Amino acid sequence: MNRISLRMKMFIFSFILVFFSVVTSGAIMIHNISGAFEKELGSRAIAIARTVAQLPDIKQQVGKADGASVIQPIAERVRLATDVDYIVVFDMDKIRFSHPSESKLGTVFEGGDEQASLSEHEYVSKAQGVMGFAIRAFVPIMDEDGVKQVGVVSVGILSPTWQSLLYDYKNDILFSLMSGLLIGLIGSLFIANHLKKQTLDMEPYEIARLVEERSGMMQSMDIGILATDEKERIVFMNRLAQQYTGLENEVIPVEEAFPDTWLTNESLRNEEEIAYRPLLLHDTMMLVRTFPIIVNEQRVGSVIMMTNQKEAHSLAEELTGIKSLVDSLRSQNHEYMNKLHSIAGMIQLDRSQEALNLIIDETSDEQEVMQFLKERISDYSILGILIGKRSRAKELGVLFTIDDESYLFEVMTGFSSGDIVTIIGNLIDNAMEACLLEEEKEVTLLIEGNRDFLFIEIEDSGCGLPPEAEKMFDYGFSMKEKEGRGIGLALVKQIMDSNKGTISARSQSAAGSIITLKAGERNHG
Repeated sequence: MNRISLRMKMFIFSFILVFFSVVTSGAIMIHNISGAFEKELGSRAIAIARTVAQLPDIKQQVGKADGASVIQPIAERVRLATDVDYIVVFDMDKIRFSHPSESKLGTVFEGGDEQASLSEHEYVSKAQGVMGFAIRAFVPIMDEDGVKQVGVVSVGILSPTWQSLLYDYKNDILFSLMSGLLIGLIGSLFIANHLKKQTLDMEPYEIARLVEERSGMMQSMDIGILATDEKERIVFMNRLAQQYTGLENEVIPVEEAFPDTWLTNESLRNEEEIAYRPLLLHDTMMLVRTFPIIVNEQRVGSVIMMTNQKEAHSLAEELTGIKSLVDSLRSQNHEYMNKLHSIAGMIQLDRSQEALNLIIDETSDEQEVMQFLKERISDYSILGILIGKRSRAKELGVLFTIDDESYLFEVMTGFSSGDIVTIIGNLIDNAMEACLLEEEKEVTLLIEGNRDFLFIEIEDSGCGLPPEAEKMFDYGFSMKEKEGRGIGLALVKQIMDSNKGTISARSQSAAGSIITLKAGERNHG
């Protein structure tokens, strides 16, 4: 859909505004001209009527039976000489003694506005006459002594119509209209160009869309964001910031929003950047980071970013794999403590030989496993996660086996040891959880890799893949209602995708599932 540009909108609006302004001004001008004409015509008409009313022949002949023969020629000569539309002389009975149309002689004057003139009143009126709307002057005719009124002189001049005035002044009106449109066009282009510069050459709808997009982005972020103006007053808060602070979108100083804390107007002005400083807010520890907002090398405010410290730490543990490693070490420690308790109990019961046999068996088994892993796994963090998961499996009653063909002499280029820890830890955890409710609880891991490739395959004896298996690597998807779920497998997929690796998952014919990860090309030479 093509949108109208700002310049075109300004031109259209200017055209409409100037057009109606000129039309309105023209109408007012014509109205004023018409009023001035009528006033001037009234003065002219009453002057002529006074002159006619003072003529001796008019005074003597008005009201007489044959008076029209004398009055009519006189009135017509005056009418033609003064270029008025009509001069009517009538007596006190309103009988006409003169009229431009001789057929009207001897008839009764019926204008409707003549009654006051029969009472010696002199005035001007505008009324509908025989020949149309006219400005009519009425002047009483007095006798020779000036005592008694004997008749009235009415002089009429047709009032100019709007059409005639428009025709007479059409050139002036057209000139005004064209001049106004030209000035409006130039002015609108100037204003539009100025506005475009002020709005970074963006159209209004582009600005509106940009504001909506930026606001939507801010509202959807999982951290609290606040923005301040040059006086360090909060002018914007996203949804999460409102939740953290308990405030609505209101313009208040930072010091009022965060009373009795280090976050003040002065701290924002005096420091260029504050990186992840703890702040206690409503009994919740937050991590706060601030940045100055610089526009045209001038500081115009600050951005404040707030994160719940507990949530930040939990997310960091998930992303780095530290949580998985710590859990594994905790399980290993728990297992050793149980065995130490068993050995101590046997010694107290004078079962020293059995205690010794347990120590020897356990030491021998652990030494074999440790020796195997040390020979096959070069990275100690990966080695540690495997040992820890073995201990965790024993706690859960799961038989966790590391395939004899496993080896990882070098971490593949592009991966880090932390990436491998995250992948292995999440896959083993999911495999063990999948078979917890089964009679046979078995998990087998095969890992192979060097600088050029990585191959990981994990098999479990669980219930198989769920119907939504294609979503299991999506962020937020989980079959368990536990806090922090829906992240692990998504991280695994993200790590593999970033290294152009592939992931495949399938259920076994009997029970359980197999997940295979591949990256790089195996060198068979």
